[in-house]
Amino acid sequence: MLLTSWLPLAQAADGQDAKTPARPESTTVTVGRANDVPVPRVLPACAPGKCLFAGQKVTVIATKSAISEALLEVKEEFEAATGAKLDIVRLVGVEHYPTLISDMTNHTGKYDASIAAAWWVGDMVAGGHLLSYEKFYDDPRFPKWNIDDVLPGPRTLLSYGGKKYMVAYDHDGQVLYYRRDLLNAPRHQAAFRQKYGYPLAVPQTWAQLRDAVEYFNGQDLNGDGTPDHGIVLALQPGSQGMFNYMTISASFVIGPANTRLYWFDPRTMAPLIKSPGHVRALELFVELVKFGPREMLTWNHGRGWDHFLAGRAAFALTWGDLGALAQQQGSQVRGKTGTAPAPGTHEYYDIVRGKWTTTAGVNQVGNTSGASWAGVISKYSKVPEATYFLLALLATKEKSQVYAARGWDGIDAGRKFHMLPPEGTGSLEPYLRANWDPIDIRDYLSAFQSTFNNKQQFPYLRMPGTYSYVLALDLRLMQAAGGQLSPAAALAAAAIDFEEITIRLGRERQRESYRTSMGY
Repeated sequence: MLLTSWLPLAQAADGQDAKTPARPESTTVTVGRANDVPVPRVLPACAPGKCLFAGQKVTVIATKSAISEALLEVKEEFEAATGAKLDIVRLVGVEHYPTLISDMTNHTGKYDASIAAAWWVGDMVAGGHLLSYEKFYDDPRFPKWNIDDVLPGPRTLLSYGGKKYMVAYDHDGQVLYYRRDLLNAPRHQAAFRQKYGYPLAVPQTWAQLRDAVEYFNGQDLNGDGTPDHGIVLALQPGSQGMFNYMTISASFVIGPANTRLYWFDPRTMAPLIKSPGHVRALELFVELVKFGPREMLTWNHGRGWDHFLAGRAAFALTWGDLGALAQQQGSQVRGKTGTAPAPGTHEYYDIVRGKWTTTAGVNQVGNTSGASWAGVISKYSKVPEATYFLLALLATKEKSQVYAARGWDGIDAGRKFHMLPPEGTGSLEPYLRANWDPIDIRDYLSAFQSTFNNKQQFPYLRMPGTYSYVLALDLRLMQAAGGQLSPAAALAAAAIDFEEITIRLGRERQRESYRTSMGY
């Protein structure tokens, strides 16, 4: 059965609904039922008269997509265990953040919590709108989860300015997916070596990826007689193409002597986005776009993922969702999907020294690109304890193991118990129950473990105005990808946009928030 659409998926026209896949449903073909595993109940019902939060009501706002499916599932258990009522308000992505921030700005307190994107936190903390859950975390009245189980990369997103604000849920980062069967095929290995002069293998550098996607582009990769593509990226304007660029550009800018300078000069807030490292990365980005379907310039992630799942692309750069969706009924690439950390470079542009710096080995940089959806508590909640109880329940090990394994719920792996020994504490069992191919899952977990444990991490932007900055960047990136501007001109324009946003929001306020968010 040809897989032609996994809808509704990433509906992110405004950029707010970052990486939000839904259950695989198609409007054009009948797709087999998603692999499903029952989520265990971890709490008994409370005894009458002994319910902690009897008579209270918790209202949570969340994006209307798969990322809030687990919230719907836990409603009955939460209400039975606490005596409280749970009201779930699900809005489309364009409405979630504006509705939430309006409620907070007006101190209304209509919403006690949100399953929020990590890049919103800067605005919410700077405005004094979030409640830290420090005093609840070790309280035995609440479901227990361990923040230290979260791998180092995504763990940094759960705190801000030294205080815990986000309760773990989803763990985003981008990796490179590849067709294992294609890379292992003797005929492709021979032809590639003849053309490029070195062996075909999983790309370790972006230059190697560029050669590999060029080689496979235009070949029939799924046996249907139609030419296919070297790579697929989802580049719908105003959506999330900027996350792809961030992942690609990280190793061109960040390196051993420059661990944080990527976005702004922390002393002056001068934009750094037009540095030679950024320009070279965007040149590569534009080059990669040539070896994918032209239509992907307007595709959201559902369309992009579907292209890979139908066997029509050799590579994809995206989040954990794709590896899980590749295991679902209807996928053409189950058992063929390899996963690796994002490639790197042999040199990066050291902004401090103002020169290109060669590295001893491949300069790879981990990333938490994406939303990393997690629970936050409004400072204006009248029931903060009951609210934290709900978020902690969603974060428990027993539930998180199933969420990460089944895949269609948009909740990606990122904790020690999701990973395999010796570095992790988990096992294959939850994934095999969800019908994962054993080789696929080993590759997948190894890639994310390496990505999230990498000592070099892409500096995640989460300060006031983040949405404005990244939307401006995305616009310029798409102008470069579409050929309207050269990479250097596009980034020069982005730097002007950044400066205008900083002036509008107040340079000193932005400088202070930026330094706090980056841990200066």
